[in-house]
Amino acid sequence: MPKVITFTSELKIFKTIAQLQDLDNKVNDFIKQNSVEKIHSVSDTTTADETGTTIGIIRVLAYN
Repeated sequence: MPKVITFTSELKIFKTIAQLQDLDNKVNDFIKQNSVEKIHSVSDTTTADETGTTIGIIRVLAYN
């Protein structure tokens, strides 16, 4: 049965590249530590504040 896990990261101006790399590392570490054999999908979406400024990212991983 497929499983789903969600990862989140706050995005701050001038630090976005490093924060996205950290998020990638978190996901890759999860895959290695849990011996994930099959990935069905990876999806990213952003969150915004009341002014429309992007303040975060949510990454969803569906796997077996």
